[in-house]
Amino acid sequence: MYRCNVIGLSDSHRLWLTPEVTRIISEGHVFSGGKRHHEIIADLLPDEYTWIDITVPIDDVLQRYKSFDDIVVFASGDPLFYGFATTLLRAFPNVEMKVFPTFNSLQMLAHRMNMPYHDMYTVSLTGRPWHRFDEALIRGERLIGCLTDRKKTPNVIWKRMQEYGFDNYVMYVGENLGNEEKEHVGIYAPARDYPSPNCIILQQQSLRRQNIGIVDSEFHLLDGRSKMITKMPVRLASLAALQLADKHSLWDVGFCTGSVSIEARLAFPHLMVTAFEIREEGEKLMQENSRKFHAPGIDARIGDFCTADISDCPAPDAVFIGGYGGKMREVLTKVKSVLAPSGCIVFNSVSEKSRESFLSITKELGMQPETVHTITVDNNNPITILRAR
Repeated sequence: MYRCNVIGLSDSHRLWLTPEVTRIISEGHVFSGGKRHHEIIADLLPDEYTWIDITVPIDDVLQRYKSFDDIVVFASGDPLFYGFATTLLRAFPNVEMKVFPTFNSLQMLAHRMNMPYHDMYTVSLTGRPWHRFDEALIRGERLIGCLTDRKKTPNVIWKRMQEYGFDNYVMYVGENLGNEEKEHVGIYAPARDYPSPNCIILQQQSLRRQNIGIVDSEFHLLDGRSKMITKMPVRLASLAALQLADKHSLWDVGFCTGSVSIEARLAFPHLMVTAFEIREEGEKLMQENSRKFHAPGIDARIGDFCTADISDCPAPDAVFIGGYGGKMREVLTKVKSVLAPSGCIVFNSVSEKSRESFLSITKELGMQPETVHTITVDNNNPITILRAR
């Protein structure tokens, strides 16, 4: 495919097209789009044409495109807004492309609500994970526009928000926007089933952000044991040592209460956080604490880290070791095998033996270990914060 015109459509069956778009359609021979697009545009297509349905797997569709030099593609709304034009540019970087957008669904919903949207933070959950949506909630975005799909529906999204204490938003839902017969817009109603396609806008009513530096006693603790938590001053110093502002993936090995993972998620909402804990009780603790402190999106895994399957985990560029179960060499070796070249490991030592083990093993593994701080909290023993790059 050498040339491609991508035309954005709404769900309206009362089409108004520019003279240029009308000419492109009349002169075209090969067309492509979803079934809904075909229903809308069929009457305007020339007498003889080839139509390629856009269905999954997309790779098969793109392969068919290679047989043609010139294709007219119909897409929804603005094809460059989480749209099919972006997919085409990735697959055909040298294609001569011209895009003819119309309003995307989030713009249309904002228009229906007479809602200024110049500062709206947009997220797509269409076939995508929760990460950027959670990030927007944690950061406290005032206005969040969200594209949904058949699994991440308004009801599912609302339930997740309530689960993590984000009841400080009003949700507006737009269904079948642009369709003269089926369009419906209104405030979210829990008892309602929302047909696809739909999208939502969340409007914040009050700011709800959890400050970092959470008091230790606020956490649900393992069997109520106050010593089984990384103390707040040490926790914050450890996060500083991890230098997370430019990191992407944090692993918390031996999370126990989840305090380090939660503080990291709150302070750096862009981070993907994967947490490991051998104790089964850790699963409930992480659930209770992450919900209490409004920190969704932490991937908590229970079991022995040394034997755990980590093939589906995002490779870390920062690792905090909160516990190693007497297997420091095994833990460090496994972490080093997947750590990004620019990554670092931080460990809090409570004894001279563990300090020497960390320093010597990381050096053997070709890393550069260093002592960052030694901190004494209240009447507890000194904690030495160690880092290896």
